[in-house]
Amino acid sequence: ACASSGVSMLNRVGLIVRGLAAVLLVLASARLAMAEEKRLPVPAVAIRAGELIRDDMITERAFAPSLLGVAMFVEGRQVLVGRMARRALLPGQPIPTNSVEDPWTVARGAMVKVVVEDSGLSIVTYGSAMQSGAAGALIPVRNTDTGVIIRGVVQPDGTVKVVDGS
Repeated sequence: ACASSGVSMLNRVGLIVRGLAAVLLVLASARLAMAEEKRLPVPAVAIRAGELIRDDMITERAFAPSLLGVAMFVEGRQVLVGRMARRALLPGQPIPTNSVEDPWTVARGAMVKVVVEDSGLSIVTYGSAMQSGAAGALIPVRNTDTGVIIRGVVQPDGTVKVVDGS
């Protein structure tokens, strides 16, 4: 009886040791998984295409790297605030880098002042923007007098400066 209780005691100790090892393994793998997770800015509310993004519209959420795949997502909230959504952004979802852009200075269809400068001579006319664009963007503009399509660079003040050769 004494030998069998010794074996039984060893079995219990073995089970306890195996149980502790399993718990430690689970804790270690959970800690490893937490270390690999990535915190990304996500919309706190639905953001419509064309809407300017404010700081109060953004929150952060942790993602497992395996869920993110190979897509490129915005990693900092400072990249989002003040920019414009190119498409609808859903609450809690990571934001692809190509789904935000600088706000438009000129909207498609808007009447814009077109400036042509050459050798100190400045000619001003008006045209219809054929595409939206932020400052620095090259956009096509239809001259309202002639119907000719010219290309120019959007200026910060909303005028369009014709580039050489257009």
